[in-house]
Amino acid sequence: MKRRAEASLAPLHETKRHCDDSSSDEESRLSRQDSSQNDSLSDQEDHRPGFSMPSVSSLDSQDTDTTTQNSSKFSMYNSVSQKLMAKMGFREGEGLGKFGQGRKEIVEASTQRGRRGLGLTLQGFQGELNIDWQDEPEQLSIVPIPSAVEKVEWFPECTTEFPDADELRDWMTVGDRKLKIEDETEFCTEDLLHTLLRCKTVFDDLEGEEMRRARTRSNPYETIRGGIFLNRAAMKMANLDHCFDYMFTNPKDAHGKSLTKDREGELLYFGDVCAGPGGFSEYVLWKRRWHAKGFGMTLKGPCDFKLEDFYAAPSELFEPYYGEGGVDGDGDITRPENVTAFRNFILESTERRGLHFLMADGGFSVEGQENIQEILSKQLLLCQFLTALSTLRTGGHFVCKTFDLFTRFSVGLVYLLYLCFDRISLFKPVTSRPANSERYIVCRGLKPGSDAVREYMFRINLKLNKLRNTDRDVTDVVPLSIIKEDTDFYQYMVNSNESLCAVQIKALAKIHAFVVEPTLSEPRQADIRKECLKLWGVPDKARVTPASSDPKSKFYELVKNSDVESFQCKVTPLNSSTLDKLRHILDHRCIVGGGEQIFLLALGKSQIYTWDGKMPLRWRKLENFKLELPRDTLLSVEIVQELKGEVRGRIKKMKNHFCFFFLNDTHMSRIQMTEKFVKAVAKPSRPDMNPIRVKEVYRLEEMEKIFVRLEMKVTKSSGGVPRLSYTGRDDRHFLPTGLYIIKTVNEPWTMAYSKNSKMKFFFNKTTKKSTYEMPPNSAAPFHVCHSERLFWAWVDGVIVHDSQTRMDPEKLSKNDVLSFIHQNYQP
Repeated sequence: MKRRAEASLAPLHETKRHCDDSSSDEESRLSRQDSSQNDSLSDQEDHRPGFSMPSVSSLDSQDTDTTTQNSSKFSMYNSVSQKLMAKMGFREGEGLGKFGQGRKEIVEASTQRGRRGLGLTLQGFQGELNIDWQDEPEQLSIVPIPSAVEKVEWFPECTTEFPDADELRDWMTVGDRKLKIEDETEFCTEDLLHTLLRCKTVFDDLEGEEMRRARTRSNPYETIRGGIFLNRAAMKMANLDHCFDYMFTNPKDAHGKSLTKDREGELLYFGDVCAGPGGFSEYVLWKRRWHAKGFGMTLKGPCDFKLEDFYAAPSELFEPYYGEGGVDGDGDITRPENVTAFRNFILESTERRGLHFLMADGGFSVEGQENIQEILSKQLLLCQFLTALSTLRTGGHFVCKTFDLFTRFSVGLVYLLYLCFDRISLFKPVTSRPANSERYIVCRGLKPGSDAVREYMFRINLKLNKLRNTDRDVTDVVPLSIIKEDTDFYQYMVNSNESLCAVQIKALAKIHAFVVEPTLSEPRQADIRKECLKLWGVPDKARVTPASSDPKSKFYELVKNSDVESFQCKVTPLNSSTLDKLRHILDHRCIVGGGEQIFLLALGKSQIYTWDGKMPLRWRKLENFKLELPRDTLLSVEIVQELKGEVRGRIKKMKNHFCFFFLNDTHMSRIQMTEKFVKAVAKPSRPDMNPIRVKEVYRLEEMEKIFVRLEMKVTKSSGGVPRLSYTGRDDRHFLPTGLYIIKTVNEPWTMAYSKNSKMKFFFNKTTKKSTYEMPPNSAAPFHVCHSERLFWAWVDGVIVHDSQTRMDPEKLSKNDVLSFIHQNYQP
């Protein structure tokens, strides 16, 4: 008889060592590496049927039912398969082999999982979970999803007064170190907790790659991934920011007024801790650009910030600081000296006011101990909370990743934040995988007077460090009786734990089903991704490396339709014949010059080019300066030699520094904008970088203030002869070359002073209309400011200081200019 073969439906199985979702997610690992590449590969995996040669067995009986069944099974395969099998001697209802002794049944699909020995059966995984994951909430069956699903629920408002330091000291309890979670049922029912632990345990022996691929297929929100950002953490922040009414990127006061957007010179100050490679910060800087300034602390090494991978946002506006030692520190947030150093640095960098908000996203691998991740992460959670209370300004906000919150220690920490903020919420965004334990605590509006709680948390951390590597531990930070007596807080805590626990159980059961049946898929992923990104205002585009450009092309791109010739206009000398151009005194501002004005063009980081304003247009690389600026930045600057202090009667020469005049923008007060920009790009923690200053701008009618700040000083290069010196902010000096006088009011508007109302007003010379409010088109654009500027050179023969005696009657001196100003402006 002819030989026969039967087809097998054995699928191609993926293999990878398993990690519990609550700790194996790339976003919660210490390295914070994104899994998008692995996930995209798994989406493309081929699950077509394969063939398997049957094993030899004794001759089976061939009754009619068997023949019919085999015929039915054989008809499942396509004609090519049938022809191949027929050539091998296959006949329906008969076995292969010379005497038809081969098996007639279809070879069962292999249940082999991973790279284990052939025939190994995992009883734990093969066992039934007895959980119906298919009765998921209706939220997952419609698009758009998040607008209807992601409802924010706040803890009830706390009315309890702050405990004093003595009372807080009595709250801390030290006991035996505990490394189990099964009996933590004060804030979750025993049934739910044990079911969750059982669901997690089912995956203990499964290869991680199988788990990951099943998770990718089962999660409706999985393909959102990182989008245009460097990882999924950035998209989580976009998700959270939207759900909480943009309280992070556009914080508002109690009356709903923006704290930064409605205040032209106000930067948005934020912090990002335990957050390498920096996805949270990339989102914030993408949203606010140079209107924000970020500070970050995270572990040095492979977990560090990867600012060079900020493709969507300008990383030059972010300043890493690693605690004690500054840029040379280790970034370990559990070290008390690092928290203190980071706090001091933030206060020094924000005029002692603190941050508008702090983000924290700490986590580390707990492979093999996933069920006690909460216990292992307790000190990390504490220190993130402590850093928030240490760096936020009154009214500031806080968002921090947490995991399970079953223990009295964790719930006690949440209660302390409940005391310190106006409102808090526990929230799991849709971008956080439903099968893991991750959730976020969001805190709105830091109350004044939280110092006692901050100092208490600081002491707790000291105690934890002292008890490290012993069998003792801090078990409670708030007495359980106090938590339970606050019934509103207690009930919210229990409800939150149980609802998130139920979601996680169902998600784990769903992944289990997707591992068992590789043909299952979630068909809504593409639509959900599209709708979510649209809702959060994030472009549905792939992440791409910023396009490179040459400075000349970039310059023409930035100036667009501006008159390029206005950039090369020579400055008009101020003398007796041009003095009348200043007749409208209130239309002008003045700046003390100290060097040649040039243009800077930045293409990102240290790719900075200079142009002297002369044709032909030639941009040259900035040499011998260490400076970083955001890409697509065009500035008018002056490079000045800065002098500071005196040694034996002489001024000590310091580094050159940049004095910024204007940015190529007309949408707001240019002076305020320049100051804001310089604050954003300054790096006070980097003494190796050239300092950046903002030129002090004076009203023309207040010119006398400038002369008060002029002194005669001896410098190293003056040969012992005193030279004219201008003293600016912070006792810094430079040798002035003269005074730039710039027209800042645009035609046909002019400014004047009303003697009746004793107020300044704007007057339109064409329409003859007046207004006290600044008209939107009254601010002179850059090309007007630059082309109509005058320069009063303080050369030999020009007297601007009382000690000077040689006067040139052909040149204007201080008294001439002041007399002209007083004649034309008499308020």
